[in-house]
Formats: sequence, C-alpha cells, structure tokens
Amino acid sequence: MDRLAGQITAAHGRLHPAAEPFDRHMIDVGDGHVLYVEECGNPRGRPVLVLHGGPGGGCSPYMRRFFDPDHYRVILFDQRGCGRSRPTASVTANTTPHLIADIETIRRRLGIDRWLLFGGSWGATLALAYAEAHPDHATGLILRGVFLGTRAELDWFYGGGAARFFPDLWARFQDPIPEAERHDMIGAYHARLFDDDPGRQARYAQPWLMWENALAGLQSAAVSHAPPDYARAFARLENHYFSHGCFLDEGQLLRDRHRIAHLPAIIVQGRYDMVCPPASAHALAQGWPGCDLRLVPASGHALSEPRITAELVAVMDSIRDEDRARKARR
Repeated sequence: MDRLAGQITAAHGRLHPAAEPFDRHMIDVGDGHVLYVEECGNPRGRPVLVLHGGPGGGCSPYMRRFFDPDHYRVILFDQRGCGRSRPTASVTANTTPHLIADIETIRRRLGIDRWLLFGGSWGATLALAYAEAHPDHATGLILRGVFLGTRAELDWFYGGGAARFFPDLWARFQDPIPEAERHDMIGAYHARLFDDDPGRQARYAQPWLMWENALAGLQSAAVSHAPPDYARAFARLENHYFSHGCFLDEGQLLRDRHRIAHLPAIIVQGRYDMVCPPASAHALAQGWPGCDLRLVPASGHALSEPRITAELVAVMDSIRDEDRARKARR
C-alpha cells in the first residue's frame, strides 16, 4: 500500500526535495521477469536500498524524498510482478527466495559491496529476510511497521482481529464473499483473484486492497479507489504471498535474527498501527543489542503518517550527520 501513501495524508513539508533518478535500469533476472531499478541522489554517496511494501505495492517518487540527495545513493526497484517490472501481476517464480536473489543480482549489477536497508511493512519483512541471508552485504536496517510474516499476524488482519476495531469496514471486505467461505478470507479471495476471467480478478482486487488501505492511516481518510491495473497486481501478489505463508518458515525471521545481531537497526513503529501491530516490532527488538525501537505516538501504519514521516527523515538525517562527523575526524 506504500504506493498510495502520499494520498493518505500530507507530510511533504518534512521531506527532502524531489529528485529525479540519475540512472534507470531494466534488469533481466530470469524466469521471464524483468525488474525496473532506479538510482537517485549522489552516485558516490552512501548506498541505501529501498524495499517497498505489499507484496505488490511498487515504489514511487514519494519514497525518494526521505534521503538527502547530496549524501545518499538511493536505489529503488519494483519487485517481481508489480510497478514497472514485467510481466505485471505475475506470480510465476515469485517467492521470497526469488526476491532475495533479485536483490543480490541488483547489488552485483550496480557494483555495490554493502548497503543500508530501508523498508516498511512487507518491505521490512524482505529487508530482514535478505539481511539474514546475506549479513555481510548489509550495513544496517531502518524498518517501519514491522511485519514478520507469521500466521498470527495474518490471522489478526484477515481472521477477524482488526475487524473488532473496524466492524463496518470488515463487513464491506466480507460482503463480496459468500457467508459459507468467510472463515478463510485469504482463501476465498484467492479463488477469485486467480480466476481465469480477468474481469472477475479486477472486481475482487479493489475490496482486497481497500480493506488494507482503509486501516493504514490513523489521522485521515483512506483512498477509496485505486487504478485497476495497480489494484489487480497488488491484490494478486499479496494474496499469493499470504496464501503461502510469505514463503518463510513459521517464525523464521525471529529464529534467524542472531545472524544480524551485530548490525545496527532502527525501528520506527506507529503506536496505533492496525495493519502491523507493535507486538511484532517489540518482539524483534527484544535482545537485539544494536536495535533502537521507536514507538511513535498518535500514528498508524502509513509511510506518510506525519509523525512517521518526520521520524524516518530524522533517522536518515542523523545517519548522514554521523557519516559526515566520522569523515571529518579522519
């Protein structure tokens, strides 16, 4: 849902000025997939990889603005099946291990040894999975709205937990599904999002996306409609991943956290995040010596929540300042 974040609430005054990419790439990663990759900021700056949410959300120009373009070399890419990557909405050879391999392909293609990982929601999941698989190529993690890809988290959002706070919106999400199938909303939507009829896929994509989008912004109204192509790609990819437990072993990211225990991390977590409740961020941070968990008051899930935006920009600016101070001491 990060692709729509700028429409949920306006926090642009705290962001860095918009910057156009200095380079764009279409990288063939095999399996019929070609990824859109862009680089912004300083070509000789500190590398930072931005991992978008969803799965299926795609990156947007809004995401470039959390970084001082004079200091950072910012790399953004659309994951398999979404955004400007091709083919659109494809779930063929589209799993978490495939995405981890894609990140490694991008890193090598761009000649980067180690980079900072910046991701929220599903982007935080993927940042953790990549870092645990390749700890030697990460310099640290900046995470927002932590999602660990567990059954409990999916049950919270699609099994009625969040519905206790939003019964009207949950009823709207359930409405297209026959009552006999509502015990498994992920499965019920899967049957329709992967129907042979593209028109039927499109009809069920909107309510899937809007249920999540409606809960993302704490302080303002959510987007009520999304472009059909975007909604279809988002819904199909997200449902595909959630139907398969995010292609992770249950509890894998916490189990393997020891592999990144030496890395610094900052978690920016909305105190009232209804999409990814703070319990996951808290569990991740416990016992991680270099992890700084920042629970942001009066804030939900969206990247563009005013306090979330301000905190993330402050984090990236503080890392920039530390880099400059370290260089000055040499």
